[in-house]
Amino acid sequence: MVRKTKEEAEQTREDILEAAAIVFSEKGVARASLDEIAREAGVTRGAIYWHFKNKADIFRALHDQLHTPFMDMIIEELEKDHPRPLEQLEGICVEGLKDLVTNEQKRRILKIMFLKCDFSGEMEAILEETNKQKKSKADVLSRYFKYAQSKGHLSKDADPQVLTLALFCYLTGIVQEIVRCPNLLDLENNAATMMRLFFAGIQFGKASNTHSSACC
Repeated sequence: MVRKTKEEAEQTREDILEAAAIVFSEKGVARASLDEIAREAGVTRGAIYWHFKNKADIFRALHDQLHTPFMDMIIEELEKDHPRPLEQLEGICVEGLKDLVTNEQKRRILKIMFLKCDFSGEMEAILEETNKQKKSKADVLSRYFKYAQSKGHLSKDADPQVLTLALFCYLTGIVQEIVRCPNLLDLENNAATMMRLFFAGIQFGKASNTHSSACC
């Protein structure tokens, strides 16, 4: 009976998050109310307070739905000791982009992050938190480049941190365009090609000889 109660509570929490994503994406975070989220989820306002402190706490949980699974995946993949870490990381990026094609909840959350949220007031603290998470994610991702460097797939002069930031910017640009203009990019067919363009340019022996470039 206890197990069933925990499962039901977890389902209620997920229902609230899904409803919040819908309401936030339609009205924006600032204009959305807990009453509207409760109605969309089919729960009481009290049920929301059982799981979340306030609207900002709900937003934080939505962000974690994007951040945590990705972090878990890249850490799990790192432990596999892949012989070609750049190809490994490229594959992770491709699958992450393709997942956006079918995962409506993720697309809603991204829409909220990029278009429907004003990071001021109580939301300013969350922006600081997400920036810290980005730093943590960057530290993990840079390990792929360091590993590739140790295997001779990158020049010894390459800067793993710079490469990580470049990858962040590249992916962020793609995701922003998906959110702003969904019909512009055909990720199902083009995600692999787009990521190949990035990674082909940084592999040892394939990039031009420029100052602080990834390759000699």
